Amino acid sequence: MKKEIVIIGGGIIGLCCAYYLQQDGHQVTIFDKSDISSGASFVNAGYITPSHIIPLAAPGMITKGLKWMFNASSPFYVKPRLDADFLKWSWLFKKSATKKHVERSIPIIKEINLLSRELYTDIFNSKDFDFHLERKGLLMCYQTDKEGEAEWNMGKRAIDEGLKVQNLTKEEVKKLEPNVDFNIKGAVYFDSDAHMTPTNFMPQMIAFLQQKGVQFYTDEPITDLQYTNDKISSVQTLKRTLKADEFILSAGSWSSILAKKLRIQIPLQAGKGYRIDVKENTGITMPAILAEAKVAVTPMQGFTRFAGTMEIGGINHTINETRVKAIAKAAETFYNGLKIPEDAIKNAACGLRPCSPDGLPYIGKAKNYTNLIVATGHAMMGWSLGPATGKLVSELVGEKRTSMKLNGFEVERFG
Repeated sequence: MKKEIVIIGGGIIGLCCAYYLQQDGHQVTIFDKSDISSGASFVNAGYITPSHIIPLAAPGMITKGLKWMFNASSPFYVKPRLDADFLKWSWLFKKSATKKHVERSIPIIKEINLLSRELYTDIFNSKDFDFHLERKGLLMCYQTDKEGEAEWNMGKRAIDEGLKVQNLTKEEVKKLEPNVDFNIKGAVYFDSDAHMTPTNFMPQMIAFLQQKGVQFYTDEPITDLQYTNDKISSVQTLKRTLKADEFILSAGSWSSILAKKLRIQIPLQAGKGYRIDVKENTGITMPAILAEAKVAVTPMQGFTRFAGTMEIGGINHTINETRVKAIAKAAETFYNGLKIPEDAIKNAACGLRPCSPDGLPYIGKAKNYTNLIVATGHAMMGWSLGPATGKLVSELVGEKRTSMKLNGFEVERFG
């Protein structure tokens, strides 16, 4: 049965939902509060990451967070504030950061990442697009024995999950990346990963969807949602009221605010990340994470991107120059001879990633509404999990058997 569908949010998740829904013959309308030209879907590292099997909520993160709280250039920062939503999220994060939770999450995170990688490849092979997609794997570069041991322990855990991982010496890394002079002891290499250029995929996907009849209302935030008993009837903006059969909430860090209008609690905090784009030739051809600094390095189409930090400090787009400079400094520390130009630092941009307290996304139907599906809370895996989430949402709308079980992604798992 073909349906009228409203998607709230036009980031990577919303666009991928629209892609699979229109494929199934549904009439789709997307609302976004911005013009869909910036934000987390444009400034991320562009990774498709089956290697990232450990959720953000893991043992030791609280201790690290407390230690890093007093360091202005630390990779993970939580700004303490007297806000009920933040305090509840913090309590749930602490509760989730257990070994048991991590072990339960690993196979789920791996499965959805592998599904998404396969779907990105299908989209690429469809010949409807001309975007950048390469599978070169990912180097986890380390400068200390302690960090190297931690990364290899994670690598061995990934091997247990069936992923191909190697522990490389500095000399072996040099063979993979001959034009770069690394200041490292070695790297753990994940064969499973791929990378893209978000700024070239997003406009192509928007243009494709428009061509297929998807309606976009941009710079048009949702002000209200009308509902009767267990059914949402319409969304409202300052310009229009639009009725639909099904509604998809994929508004990133803003999702929990809109959910409250429907009396649904979806604990979320915005995790700010920054990116620096260097147009000059860096010689870098391999995606790498600089382990001690938690900085991601991606060779994109026409530039090299350096991205990093997770700053839990509410919804704001303030650029913290200290953090941006820390990303640049880390990159120059790991790559001998690399100099990040001042104008690239000055033109740094940020995006807000929607973080759930347990590090798993929310994907599924809402309990009290028959026609609402939620797709948000992907944290640093939003880009990686776009197609898988879109596919799962389209299967839920079509009442088909889902490509994977949704256990762990329940929308109202925190009550």
